[in-house]
Amino acid sequence: MTALVVAGSLVLLAIVVAVAAYSPLMAVRTIEITGTARTDAVALEDALSDQIGVPLTLVDREAVGDAIGGYPLIQSYSLQTRPPSTLVVSVVERTPVGVLQNGSRFDLVDSAGVVIETADAAPPGYPALTTPSGGATGTAFHSLARVLLTLPASLDGQVAAATATTGDDVTLTLGDGAVVMWGGPDRSALKAVVLEKLMAATDPAEVSSYDVSSPAAAVVGSR
Repeated sequence: MTALVVAGSLVLLAIVVAVAAYSPLMAVRTIEITGTARTDAVALEDALSDQIGVPLTLVDREAVGDAIGGYPLIQSYSLQTRPPSTLVVSVVERTPVGVLQNGSRFDLVDSAGVVIETADAAPPGYPALTTPSGGATGTAFHSLARVLLTLPASLDGQVAAATATTGDDVTLTLGDGAVVMWGGPDRSALKAVVLEKLMAATDPAEVSSYDVSSPAAAVVGSR
């Protein structure tokens, strides 16, 4: 008898939970967007508005993905349901690495070459990129991107230009005119540490170049 009572209670509980999960009381009434900087959060929320009124357990994840796919600035996203009625969309936007000239305009691109922003003037604070193709393709560009993503926060805004003709001859030009001979993207984390230490130990006014292509034997050139 006790077993029957327990079994009946479990069945009843399951029914209650199922009814609650699919009840209008547990439907999406609020869409919360997090992680946006360049993406228009209001427009994105509007693009997802067809999920309003849908039970949290039945949110159409494929439809959400299709809507978010219309926003190239978004690199990835995750969904979370917060009972009783909130759908949370957390996005990760693409990280700009530099600027490519495109005719008379300028494209701000990420490491995959995706255009984040196009403007009549080069967006400030990002290095001007030069590659053999002139665009975000080929080994040279991908080496540039890997190097720029490795640079420490202390160099943010200090790199005025980045150039490569192959995958192994990345060169950075700092705002003060000093040239950094980086080489290939291999050991970039170590090269970044070495460069940081060299810059801290020298007077920028007296330095023309930093060669960290061989980080164990880095060389500082004088003006």
